[in-house]
Amino acid sequence: MKLNIKNISLYSLLCLSGAALTSCEDFLDRQPITSVTPEAYFTTASQVGAYVNNYYNDYLQNSQGQSLYHGTAWNAGIANNDQYTDNFVESDVSNGSNLAYFNGQWESSAGQNLITDYGRIRVWNYLITTIEPKLESIQDDDGNLTHYLGEAYFFRAMAYYNALVKFGDLPIITEVLPNEEGYLQENSVRAPRNEVARFILSDLDEAIKRLNDAGFQNNQRINKQTAQLFKSRVALFEGTFEKYHQGTGRVPGDANWPGGTFEGNIQDEINFFFDQAMAAASAVADYSGLTLTENSHVINPEYGEIYGWNPYFEMFSQPSLSSVPEVLFWKEYNKSLSISHDAPNRLKVGDNDGITRSFITSFLMKDGLPFYASSNYQGDETLDKEFANRDERLQLFVWAESTVLKSDPTEQGIAESGEVELFEKPLITNSATQNLDRTGYRQRKHYTYDYTQSTSDELLGTNACPIFRVAEAYLNYIEACYERTGQIDTKADGYWRALRRRAGVDEDYNKTIAATDINKELELQDLSAWSGDGPVNATIFNIRRERRCEFIGEGMRWDDLKRWRSWDRLFEHPYIPEGFNLWDQAYQNYTAETAGTGNGVLVADGTTNANASPESVSKYLRPYQRTQTNNDLYDGYTWMKAYYLTPIGIQELTLAPQMYQNPYWSSETAGLALE
Repeated sequence: MKLNIKNISLYSLLCLSGAALTSCEDFLDRQPITSVTPEAYFTTASQVGAYVNNYYNDYLQNSQGQSLYHGTAWNAGIANNDQYTDNFVESDVSNGSNLAYFNGQWESSAGQNLITDYGRIRVWNYLITTIEPKLESIQDDDGNLTHYLGEAYFFRAMAYYNALVKFGDLPIITEVLPNEEGYLQENSVRAPRNEVARFILSDLDEAIKRLNDAGFQNNQRINKQTAQLFKSRVALFEGTFEKYHQGTGRVPGDANWPGGTFEGNIQDEINFFFDQAMAAASAVADYSGLTLTENSHVINPEYGEIYGWNPYFEMFSQPSLSSVPEVLFWKEYNKSLSISHDAPNRLKVGDNDGITRSFITSFLMKDGLPFYASSNYQGDETLDKEFANRDERLQLFVWAESTVLKSDPTEQGIAESGEVELFEKPLITNSATQNLDRTGYRQRKHYTYDYTQSTSDELLGTNACPIFRVAEAYLNYIEACYERTGQIDTKADGYWRALRRRAGVDEDYNKTIAATDINKELELQDLSAWSGDGPVNATIFNIRRERRCEFIGEGMRWDDLKRWRSWDRLFEHPYIPEGFNLWDQAYQNYTAETAGTGNGVLVADGTTNANASPESVSKYLRPYQRTQTNNDLYDGYTWMKAYYLTPIGIQELTLAPQMYQNPYWSSETAGLALE
């Protein structure tokens, strides 16, 4: 049967070229690698491996389409992946398209939104359905045929997970659909999100059965423990999403869920996902030899010291991670092969971005108390004072005045001095925008003291990038355990203490919980203190705090705030990004006499020429309150109910009538969210 444009469903998902309608039939006949056919290809394992390799790098992305490793662009790579959360700001208000979530300007598409995700899914459907039936006839010339099939299941699971995070309910498609109207229409029905999540977990189980253990090819390919860790991530996401979003129309069984009648029990589903998260996480955390990397508690290198001063810091800044047990999967770079990145240089000179004060204030004191409850807190007139006696993750991974900037004696300017060069001050008034510190808090994670990677010639970075770490298994288990049982069991207790011990923080998390003031945390704009209609309890918050501090600069925050329904806080309390304390003391570093190389004079007059917010609005630097002119974000980030799920494109709804729109978006016309 030929395609009928009035009735065809999933047309927009399968006609991946997005070209004229007459091109779809031809495109459906193509193979994902168009130069080969099933008859001529996939006769050996190495050919299957080559197919997987073809997609390995580009398909390692999160739900926002960001790479899970340092790319080859002129930016700080994964260090920027927390952009547009309460952790991190990037660029300025002139880049409005990137901030549309927060000024009410996000619009649904008149075209197709699902096409990219299902294009990626189709790649793996094709491989799995092509090779599985003839697996025994494929020559296993390199001994890894089963492993390659496991990778295909893993990548399909990742593609579906990213689509789940964005869209919620989804059609579950496991084959390359034939060009038959009825078959296509039958397979375009959106399954409830819990069924999609269960399908993803089943794909990961298929991957886990086939993949080699950690250590395979120096952990530069997906392995069994990576798949188990990712399984715990998926299950935790879905369990918490279904728990905190009940009643919003986003969860099957809600009275206003657009999917119709739900036959299951959503609480049973939530419990199932938490159980799965705990089992998968503990399988990784307890696997022999997978230990947390040591923290030597040395915060800065000595003169001439590049490597060997702190294994924890260097887990994010050394050329190879093959001998680091905590790192389950990582990306290698090699300048001679033109595979390099720009993270070291951008983190040394500023990258037109910055960590928020909200993030900084979440780090505990070494005594295990929040800064507002500890007698050891020295104030925030300088960065050195603010960071003193604090969680060593703050001291290691954010620059302060006394942080070493350069230690390599081969670098020009310190070759004869015998002394390191210090950071001294942020570049908040730099006339070169690309070298600007937007908040005064600059990230140091992923930086390296190897001068050859961070000269003025960019794209020289070759330090490896960890993609999956064992520490996540600890955190996933702790959170799933408490969400499931309301208790911290013996295993979770051990994991939590191990993380705090490495961070140089008192291991007694109960002391922290007792001293936590949730209202104070909300005043400090930590969005994870809020879920849905109100604040969370102190235990949940401190589990989330631990996660936030451990994953600084690793891009976990966006999905976390979505699943916790923390953005609801913005309905009544807009989020105003803040930076460091500028107006008590630091402003003196930006006068005509003190600005120095790389900085201009501080201008805070509220005009379009201003490079800082005025003291009258806050003593803390507010990157989006320099001027009110053409500035939709002056009064802070806002949020709408619709934004938790990406809308289905209007063309997709037209072509597939049985598809339904996500809550609070129009099904009739493209445009702004309804609520």
